[in-house]
Amino acid sequence: MDLPPYSPGLHKLVTLHVDQISKLTDSGGFVAVTNSILEKYGLEKVGVVVHDFENDSFTISFCLKGSHIFINTQPEYKQLTLDIYLSNYFQDNSEKIRDVMTDYITYFDAEIIKDFEINR
Repeated sequence: MDLPPYSPGLHKLVTLHVDQISKLTDSGGFVAVTNSILEKYGLEKVGVVVHDFENDSFTISFCLKGSHIFINTQPEYKQLTLDIYLSNYFQDNSEKIRDVMTDYITYFDAEIIKDFEINR
């Protein structure tokens, strides 16, 4: 089988400002929107871990085939950090990652504080 040259993929990390605190404390809402995003982009979930903290913030890790989506919210600061990586094993997923991130920014009605892209 002839494969294109291997490029591990784009890793996108953002810190977002979110005025709607309820979105930063609703782990179920994040799981639901993520499941919808996974379906929309044809991404396969391997597993998910959800942890709700005493202050109603949450950390969620979606393990995808060769990839991941990770979020940690800080409602007391009206912020979240979001980490998305999609492997490029068979195709370049760079634009897909940017589109997924745009969907999350729209969901949270967020303002970007920090935005990093790492080509791995």
